[in-house]
Amino acid sequence: MSARAPVALFAFNRPQHLQQTLKALKENTLAAETEIFIFCDGPKSAKDKEAVAQVQKVIGETSGFRKINIVENPKNLGLANSIIRGVTNVLSTHDRLIVLEDDMITSPQFLTYMNTALDQYKDNQRVGSVHAYMYPLKGLPEYFFMRGGDCWGWGTWADRWKYFEADGKILLRRLKQSKLLSEFNRTGGNQMVRMLLDQIRGRNSSWFIRWHASLFLENKLTLQPGESFLQNIGVDSSGTHCEVTEIFDVPYRPDFKGLPQMEVVPNLEALEKIRKFFADHPGRVWYKEWAHNILDALYLRKILTYG
Repeated sequence: MSARAPVALFAFNRPQHLQQTLKALKENTLAAETEIFIFCDGPKSAKDKEAVAQVQKVIGETSGFRKINIVENPKNLGLANSIIRGVTNVLSTHDRLIVLEDDMITSPQFLTYMNTALDQYKDNQRVGSVHAYMYPLKGLPEYFFMRGGDCWGWGTWADRWKYFEADGKILLRRLKQSKLLSEFNRTGGNQMVRMLLDQIRGRNSSWFIRWHASLFLENKLTLQPGESFLQNIGVDSSGTHCEVTEIFDVPYRPDFKGLPQMEVVPNLEALEKIRKFFADHPGRVWYKEWAHNILDALYLRKILTYG
């Protein structure tokens, strides 16, 4: 295995979540060999100052990694801008990166899995990223590929991150011109186009939908595990974008025995299971402010027709 991939960890105002995330990550087999960049966003308002100060205290007391880099933003960038800027900056000096947020509890084998995957597929340009979380589904392959990107514990390479397009309107037009709107929509329970439209209209600030669409348009695939290597503890009303729900609760797998040699093609059966999972759990249950009405339809037509 080559040099360990650095980790970028993004935090804001949840010191207790961050403590759990750092504790689990520090217990990873490769933690002592791993450089970590911890990005702390600034307060949105006066009511966030104390919580952000507590987060900064937690970060300042962090140990157990090969090297710790702390980036504290004096102003609030928001999660999307923080991640986009942070990932871009780290990948300007590193060839690969693992990305976490402050509500992700990793398996002790998370870093081993991610580094193995980033090594194994570094020269395969069909693979755009690797991912660690998987929904509570039965009957999935141990590992498989899906078209597009993902967001809960992921890694990529500098030469793949270059495909990231921050302008949602450009992505939407390209999907339309390529006749890929329907196929793209199916990757998330028939709600991906709406999520992208909401980002364009300012209803969400999702970096994920733009990363997913960017890789999808380049026909890049993401490696997925059939069993999750992390748990997300942020769907408890503490975060900005998710409401309280237990539908994403999964145990993480404690073991990792290596990656098999696989054909790098999308697994359509796995995609259908995931599509059905989202269809059975409508987006408004877990993502705030998803809406669709006649005004959205008119706005969508305007973007696709006139730009």
